[in-house]
Amino acid sequence: MATARPGLSHLQGDPSSPQTPQRTFSSAFSSPSLSYRAEEELVVFEIGARHLSAGIAGESNPRCRLGFGPENARRVGDYRQYYPEYEDRPRKRKRNYRWGEDYELWRMDLRSVDLGLVEDKVERAVRAAYAKYLLLDSKNKRMVLILPSLMPHRLLSSLLSSIFVNCQVPSVTLFSSPVACVVAAGCRSGLVLDIGWSETVIASIYEHREIQTRRTTRAMRLVTQHMADLLKEHAEPQTASALSPAPKTTQEQQDPNESVPDSRYFEFAEEVTLRTAWCPPSKEGDPAKTIQAEAVAETESSSAKNETIISIPSPLPPRKTLAIPFATLAVPVEKALFAIDSNRHDLDDHDQPLPQLIYHTLLSLPPDTRSVCMARIIITGGGSHIPGLKTRLLNDLKSIVESRGWDSVYGKIADERRERLKETNINRRESSDAAAKDVARYCEPLMTDELTEKIEKEKSKRMKAAVAGEIRGVETLGAWAGGSLVAGLKVKGVVEIERDTFLSNGLGGARRESEMTSATQRMSLGARGSLDSKTGWTLGAWA
Repeated sequence: MATARPGLSHLQGDPSSPQTPQRTFSSAFSSPSLSYRAEEELVVFEIGARHLSAGIAGESNPRCRLGFGPENARRVGDYRQYYPEYEDRPRKRKRNYRWGEDYELWRMDLRSVDLGLVEDKVERAVRAAYAKYLLLDSKNKRMVLILPSLMPHRLLSSLLSSIFVNCQVPSVTLFSSPVACVVAAGCRSGLVLDIGWSETVIASIYEHREIQTRRTTRAMRLVTQHMADLLKEHAEPQTASALSPAPKTTQEQQDPNESVPDSRYFEFAEEVTLRTAWCPPSKEGDPAKTIQAEAVAETESSSAKNETIISIPSPLPPRKTLAIPFATLAVPVEKALFAIDSNRHDLDDHDQPLPQLIYHTLLSLPPDTRSVCMARIIITGGGSHIPGLKTRLLNDLKSIVESRGWDSVYGKIADERRERLKETNINRRESSDAAAKDVARYCEPLMTDELTEKIEKEKSKRMKAAVAGEIRGVETLGAWAGGSLVAGLKVKGVVEIERDTFLSNGLGGARRESEMTSATQRMSLGARGSLDSKTGWTLGAWA
């Protein structure tokens, strides 16, 4: 007879003993499933004249920063750069060579720019960013593109065509670089000075709107060119002869920027600039006045005797070490950005020194906007990393304002008129003070309410007055960080371009802001905040 297996009833607890009840959640308060938690990731790209930065929205730093130099444009399997004698090989000098043109993606003068080559470089850099660093599929990821606020339409169309056609991005949102810098600084308004490669751009931002833009050609390209000339002067005779430029043509004689050293020494001059260039503090007196070339030579000679000597290894054949005084390494920065070797009347509007550019920009703003922007001066760009440059710019600006005030007229007659006005104001102040004393002698003091005073004190404790009317610098995290912050908050830009709309009409399908009425904008804003394709889209600041 088969024996029955014992049951497990003896292992069950007593029903009367306390037990933990099974938890049940209401669907109204339970968390959604993982399928609903999948958020749409945005990629943020910042494209400049020489570099491309890419990363994911919400992060503080980009994941990659790619250049457009000749070493990054080689074909697969080209290992000539690793040959021992590759750097010393003889090279043909280019005619009408422009300093650093092999390392630039574009120039504002598009007459000599191959837009097809620009599209190929952008495609290669974007593909490398997606494949090596972002590790994402570009077909279902929307892109936030940070660009300068002033770009030729042909260049903007080439960039968008390369992104839409080759990467198949569903939509692109354009953000302005100055506005992104203001956002990254934690401000709503400010004066953004972007010391770039080929030009320095200053933009006035008020309540996240760009109201004025000026520019000058004094930027980092001119600094590296002066640094190359300095290295040429301190090199040995045979090296200096190798660095000396070719005989000038007619076009080079008209443009002094064309007479530059050989292109193969560009990396050496740029590395020395990044590592050793610095900016000295401002001298006493008005920096707006001209400093002649004799004073510059005097400073160089005196500083060369007293300062320490810096040893810089040179890649030039015979590869010896250059001995350069430390104070001399500040001369290229002063010549390029402050124009210490030029007369004031020789400078055009597009060739102004940086302190003068900041002053004239603030002078052209309305008084209320000026008071807000001058207290939030944001210095960014590659040139802002030069030690001592930010302090020098702010101190020179303070000296100009103290000597001139906010008066566009300057000179001997203007100074005499200011002195007369000061004397008149002093006399009026003295007479008004005497009259106030007479009135206070016969008038009874006003009765004050204690409750009103207490309320006013409480209000003053809670309210924090905004800083305005003083010259002050503000640090920023950069344009890419500002774009990442805005994209991470799901804030839509004014310019949002869909792929199908752009491929069908191009930039011709964009409508100007004057054509977009307020009622049309309210009706065309959908759930995503973008303009519907039926009503058209606008280029905003790029129109």
